[in-house]
Amino acid sequence: MPGPRSAAVLTALLLLAGLSACGEEETPQPAATSAGAGPIRLGSLAPISGRNSYSGEAMVNAAKLAVSEVNAAGGVLGRQIELVAEDDACDPGTAVTAAQTVIKKDVAAFVGGYCSSAVVPTLKIFHDAGVPMIIALANSTDLLEPGYDSLFLICGTVIAEAEFAVDWMKKLGGSRLSVVHDGTSFPITLADSTAKRARKTGKLKVVGELKLSQGAGDYRRIAASIIDSRADVVYYTGYYGEANQLIKDLRGEGFTGKVVVGDGATDGPLLADLSAAESREIYGTALIVPEFMPELKDWAQRYKAAYGTAPGPSTAESYDAVMVAVDAIKRAGSTDHEAIRTALGATDYAGLSGPMSFNDDGTRAVPKFLLLKADGKNLTLVS
Repeated sequence: MPGPRSAAVLTALLLLAGLSACGEEETPQPAATSAGAGPIRLGSLAPISGRNSYSGEAMVNAAKLAVSEVNAAGGVLGRQIELVAEDDACDPGTAVTAAQTVIKKDVAAFVGGYCSSAVVPTLKIFHDAGVPMIIALANSTDLLEPGYDSLFLICGTVIAEAEFAVDWMKKLGGSRLSVVHDGTSFPITLADSTAKRARKTGKLKVVGELKLSQGAGDYRRIAASIIDSRADVVYYTGYYGEANQLIKDLRGEGFTGKVVVGDGATDGPLLADLSAAESREIYGTALIVPEFMPELKDWAQRYKAAYGTAPGPSTAESYDAVMVAVDAIKRAGSTDHEAIRTALGATDYAGLSGPMSFNDDGTRAVPKFLLLKADGKNLTLVS
């Protein structure tokens, strides 16, 4: 297991230095890894358009930054890296078409994935093509259902997030929990895992399990049902657009309890147009947020220099996905899919998002989540 996350940036730089040395190696390489074989392509799917484009653009930018830094250091196996990014719009049908396009580009590995509902229908496509998948952000347990040994998750699963959420909702004084999802893969599995965890531990009484419709004009009916249940804490597991409207309607209907949202809602403009009263007692379970990580200051400056804005959520994990792929290719000494898959299984890497290694089922061995709290228009770190 690598050292603490404070060494992440140093480790990345050491890896880049090692990759540069590989580019200068005089030992003959196999034909598949020779410098004359062209770039090594990494495939990615992300919501570049649609309701989640804010996050999709950020994750693609982070992946591009990783690629540019690897290439500036000499590439890997004497070759440059190329990112093949396609838009899946967080839509299953669009994702399938995009995956087929990526496969045709002869990619060595996959390093994307934001919405689980869009990633799930592409799993068989990449598996049948032999392409190992490093899933940057999607973390529904639905991803594990096929049992593919070529799948590796950068983020902790919804089960780990549910455990974290239940523990914190209890610490925040919650006793009666209502969970709400939007009917898609990640939100459903996070909501179900949270309700199961609450019941198993007895820490919270589950008084409601509700579903809302994505893109609806208001959620006052849902809000009224929550109030009728006498819930004192709500956990919404969907994305930030619906979370924003649900919070408005909960406060508008008179709900005074705590509202906690999952990581799909903390990586976008959740609080943009909420009043001070509406944003009171709003919390979120989140993945890595670089602004709260002093050890990522240098990397954040490099990201801002490249894109003119600070890196938000969805960026550290996306950068890590590329670097984990590069690390595996380097150790495999080849772009052969099976060799890369085997190397990924033995990953021991200090990433921006923390120590990186994988369990036998491809889940991350040491998942990391943060608890955030609304402070005006911003989210601040609690733990």
